[in-house]
Amino acid sequence: MTDTVLHATDADFADQVLASDQPVLVDFWAPWCGPCKMIAPALDELAGTYAGRAKIVKVDVDQNQQTALKYHVRSIPMLLLFKGGQVQATQIGAVGKGQLAQMIDKSL
Repeated sequence: MTDTVLHATDADFADQVLASDQPVLVDFWAPWCGPCKMIAPALDELAGTYAGRAKIVKVDVDQNQQTALKYHVRSIPMLLLFKGGQVQATQIGAVGKGQLAQMIDKSL
């Protein structure tokens, strides 16, 4: 992981994501999830590319079940794009860096 990808918990999700003045791409994942590991390098790259304009935040669904339940995470990886505290876009399953970049670009 790079320093630019943040990790949110049930306790600080509101501060890190909902209160952010930047768009936030949230990756709901788990350490045992193969497709989650596949998209991790793309998320690391995007975090660097969009530094200062958008944030990339990961939420471990095993450790933070309240947040996962609140956003109806039933399948991982599940990516939600938040802007102004609201969900703007949803992507379920592993996708390429280009598709993730498009999600972020639409919110900028």
